[in-house]
Amino acid sequence: MTGPNDPDRDLVADAKAEIAGMAKEGLAHPSTKPVLTGAAIGAVAGALLPVVSLPMGLIAGAGYAFYRRLQR
Repeated sequence: MTGPNDPDRDLVADAKAEIAGMAKEGLAHPSTKPVLTGAAIGAVAGALLPVVSLPMGLIAGAGYAFYRRLQR
């Protein structure tokens, strides 16, 4: 069993497995709702901040939430 700080842990393989699970299970997957929430928060931040566009904020928010889910 590998932990979040294990050097043998493959982040890319974990991400692929997580994305595949999210695609198969939809909203039933435990990572889907936090990633969508992060995307919504990023989109709001992108709409409010002058240097960040809405799509850029959405992608950044979803990416950050997804990365945090992989760290667990």
